[in-house]
Order: sequence, then C-alpha cells, then structure tokens
Amino acid sequence: MTLLDIKDLSVTFNGTPPSPPVRAVDSVNLRLEAGETLAVVGESGSGKTVTALSLLGLNPPEPVCTTTGSLRLDGTDLRTLGDKEWRSVRGRRVAMVFQDPGTALNPLLTIGTQIADAVRAHERLTREQARQRTIEALEQARMPEPESRLRQYPHELSGGMRQRAAIALAIAARPKLLIADEPTTALDVAVQAEIMAMLRSLCVDLGMGLILITHDLGVVAEQADRVAVMYAGRVVESGPAAHVLKRPRMPYTQALLAATPRLDAAARTRLVSIEGQPPRLRDRAPGCSFAPRCPVAVDDCTAGVPPLAVFDGDHAAACLFADAPVELPAARPASAAASEPGPAPTTDGPSPLVEFDAVDLRYPVRSGALRRVTGHVHAVQGVSLRVEAGRTLALVGESGSGKTSLTKLLLRLERPSGGTVRYDGIDVTRPGPADLRRLQREVQVVFQNPYASLDPRLTVRRILAQPLRVHGLDSDEDVLVGLLRDVGLDSFALDRYPSAFSGGQRQRIAIARALALRPRLIVCDEAVSALDVSIQAQVLNLLADLQAEHGMAYLFITHDLAVVRSVAHRIAVMRHGRILEEGTAEDIYASPAHEYTRELLDRAPGRRDAPVAPRFSAAGDTGLSPTTTPASQHTNKERSPLWRR
Repeated sequence: MTLLDIKDLSVTFNGTPPSPPVRAVDSVNLRLEAGETLAVVGESGSGKTVTALSLLGLNPPEPVCTTTGSLRLDGTDLRTLGDKEWRSVRGRRVAMVFQDPGTALNPLLTIGTQIADAVRAHERLTREQARQRTIEALEQARMPEPESRLRQYPHELSGGMRQRAAIALAIAARPKLLIADEPTTALDVAVQAEIMAMLRSLCVDLGMGLILITHDLGVVAEQADRVAVMYAGRVVESGPAAHVLKRPRMPYTQALLAATPRLDAAARTRLVSIEGQPPRLRDRAPGCSFAPRCPVAVDDCTAGVPPLAVFDGDHAAACLFADAPVELPAARPASAAASEPGPAPTTDGPSPLVEFDAVDLRYPVRSGALRRVTGHVHAVQGVSLRVEAGRTLALVGESGSGKTSLTKLLLRLERPSGGTVRYDGIDVTRPGPADLRRLQREVQVVFQNPYASLDPRLTVRRILAQPLRVHGLDSDEDVLVGLLRDVGLDSFALDRYPSAFSGGQRQRIAIARALALRPRLIVCDEAVSALDVSIQAQVLNLLADLQAEHGMAYLFITHDLAVVRSVAHRIAVMRHGRILEEGTAEDIYASPAHEYTRELLDRAPGRRDAPVAPRFSAAGDTGLSPTTTPASQHTNKERSPLWRR
C-alpha cells in the first residue's frame, strides 16, 4: 500500500527584489510504501531537507515561500491542511529526526519531560503511562540506563546520546512516517547499526515508512529499499537500492560512489573527489545542472534538462547517456609524497609533538539539596598516547568513551585530575604567556557540532579573518577566498551569516577557520561526519596534501572506520575512558587484537557487499575530461595564497 505519494513538488523561495527567486526543489516525484525505507542522497544544498520540511508544513508561508504540487500521506493531501490540522499530523502521523539534536531538544526541559509531553499531546495518557512510554522509546533508541536519563538535560549528554534522545522523541508517538535527516551522523558504528536495525524493525512491525536523508552510502546499501539521488533541487536518479548502487546510470551517482571511502581499500588511499562545486540555484545554467562538473558532458547536455528515463522496470535516471552508462574511477593509492611527511624519522624515533602521560579526568557528581559531591565519573583513566609530527593518530570508540574529554585536556578546556599533557615540550596546564600564544596559534580544532562552533552574529568573512588578525597574519580578500576554495565554497559565502548554510557547509567553514593559522596540529572531532562524500573526499585529500607539504599532525576523532583507514598512520581504540588497543593502521585492520575492535570492524556499514565504485573508461585513466583538473591534484601554487607564504 502506498503510504506517501509526492507528485511534481516545487518549492521556491521568493527573494526581496532585486534578488531573483530561488527554486530549491524542482518538480520532485517520490513515493514510499508502508514498511519501506527510501534513502534520499545528494550533496549539501541539493534540496533534501527542504523536501522533508514540506512534508511537515515547516517551510515559510506565502509570500516568502511558494510550494506547488501534491503531497499525499495515506490518502490525505497535506497541502490542504490548516494550522490546527497540522498540529495533529506533526509527531503523530509524521515525525522527523533533525540533523542537529542540540537544537532539536529544548535545553530548559529534561529528556523525560520532552518525550512525555510529545506523547501526551496526541494521546490521553496518565503521567505514569507517559513515563513508561518514554522509557520504552529510550530503550528502542538504545539509550543506556534509560530511567536515569529521564531527569537529565540535553547538555548533560554526549553528542551520540543526544541523537538517541532525539530519535526517541520522534518515535515515541509511533508515527506512520518517520523522516530521519542524517540520524546516525553523531553515532559510533555499534550504536549506528543498532539504531538502523531498530528503525527497520519499526518499519516492519508498525508498517511505518522511513525516509532516510543521508550521505553515508554504506548505510544506504545496507538499510534502504529504494534510493533517490538529488542534485540542484531535482531527482536525477531513483530506483531500487540494489540497482542504483550496483549499476548507477547517472554520472553524478557514479561520482558519489567513487568518492566514498572503503574499508577494503589500501591504507591512506587517496579519494576521488568531484571536480567543481554545485551550482548556485539562483544562477542555474540551462540544461543539465551537473553538466559543468560532468566528465562526459557534451554540447547537447546544456541544450535542455534531460527527463527521467525509466530502465529495468523501476530504475530512472536523468542523463543523455543513461541507456549506456559510462564508468568513473575507483579510489587510487596515494603517492609516497602524499602519504608520508617530509622529514624521515631518526633512528631513535621522532620526539612526540603531543604526549599524554597517565592522564586521568574525573567529573564530580553532585546530588542533594546542597549539591554536594557524592561521587565521580571517570571520563579518562590512565591514558598514555603520543601524536608525532607529520602523522595522524585516529581515536575511535563509541559515544561516551572519553575521546572528546581527552582532547579537551590538550585544548585547555579541562584540567587533568592526574597525569600530564605536553605539546612540543610545553606543559599545557601551566604555559607561560609566550607558550600560551604559541599554543593558541599552533593547535587548532574542528568541533563535532557545526551549528554551535560558529558565532551566529558574525559573517563568514569576520569568522575567518578574526584569528588571522589576532596573530598578525594577512587577512586580505585573496587569502579568505582561497581558504573557502580549499573546502569547496565560493567567495559569495564571505558576506553571509552561518544561518544561511546547511550543516555540511557550516562544517566546511569551521575547517577553513582551523586551516587559517597554518597550525602544526589540528584536532578533528568528527570533522568530516557532517560532510557529503564528495566534499569529504576533497577535504581529506586537502588534509593529506597539507600534511605532506607542511608536516602537519592530526588527532582525528571519528566513528567512521572507512575514513580512519584513508587518513590514519596509527589508531587508538578507546572505551570506558581507557585505551584498549593501539597500533599502526595496517595492523589494526589486518589483525585486531581486542574483541571490541573486531566488533567495531564487523559492524561498520558497507563492509559486506558494499557497492563497488565503478571505473570510468570513456576519457582516459584520470576519470576526467582533458580540460579539467581534479581539485585534489592542484599544486601548492594553485591553492590558497595563505599556503604560498
């Protein structure tokens, strides 16, 4: 039975004259059966989230935004609903897990109160019944110790736990349609697998439909029944997941697959990034929107918009070459220069740039009317680690394992309860004025949450220029534009505020800010988890190039083991505040010694029967037309002027 039927949906944001209107969604057609999972993939700004918000009636009203087309949910035309009717639909019939759980949860209410209120808004339940439903929802979302979480506020939870609370909030009222916008971005692989299995079971048991908005093609391969690929507001390919991922007919879909890191690739493999950037929707060129970036585009591609042509029964693609698809390149190993830093280590081994020596970190637990300390939470316990210059140490583990707490000690955001933390011989807990200024310049961080790490009152120009001016560096237009270009953004972003960007675009701005001071060490706390695979490949290649050319070191925190394989020299596996296993990336992946490490690798999405990135053969081994050059192959002179100094 068809649960959702979207026909010819278009969403246009009407700008203030003389600004032209922007069509964010253009003639989208989608359908979803009860109990089915539809994955919607595409780069940031492709229209995925705007399409989802249309199903909740959350797009701005007329005349700011114009929505046309048909949205039928279980036989009801959602576009005919009034405000009162929408309130009965949201949460009960349609619910959404938003990309950023920090802004989706009310910081003034406990987790238990928020979920119970959502249930009682749609059902007549007693307080005790609502409490039990809340605990049940938290258990379904795999929240550890669910009863104790009822009294906690969002800020008391880790990023992964906040995401689980947001999922529990969405499923508590048992909706017929659940929209999950990047629901597993902040989750480790173990919890990610459990959450996706839970959502699949709900689809089967309750007949619930799931729209999964994600950039993780490994998750798509394992969880989705159908896939819709969006680009520049249009659906450019759709069909059964097995058909779309194993035999893509649209060059854009092939490029996304080629850019995806793989667990079975060689260590520190250079990723294939997509040349160019998505078009600005207000300046959309005629014809196929992907033509300026497409390696096989011909003059006819710009003559008109190619329609969705149907192949193999239910597989549709909008491309002139869809009937005989070409192939794009698979990832290739990095060159020796790109994978290894410049200076060779000495016989005695290089001195560590960062050293954690038997570090402990305990947080006090307060209770009672006087808020006395009644215990401690051991976030970090006896950790000893080294980060060497020009090397990447990846720190992996589940949410709440202490990874972020450990890095906060290095960043002087917490003081250790025991042990020492040193950076290039400096005790970071007691630096002198000169050492402190050096630390502030040479150690930069990209935080996990791009929504909270950028000042909403500053334009991107001021965000990038401010650290440069503080440290007396050049902050002219060329430098700022070069920084944006390095992370896949155009110069038009300089005079806009963070609120004008998607989560992935905000994270690119945060990465550009971290690169601005030419640091010796960057702490990347889930730095690429919010990025779509094409930009992720571009950023990871950039980080590898800068490491090779400038000896930059990275402390890389992530739950994505495929990304770890493509960047890390050494890996440390952390759980419950302790290091369980440490070694070279090659050894950890080839023969993990600890059972927990083996479990993480086994649960990684896409490990089994992952979609194989197709190879491109129509225009040579490079996978690009003779007139284009991959961004990842730019020489140092072609990069930001900042790196030429």
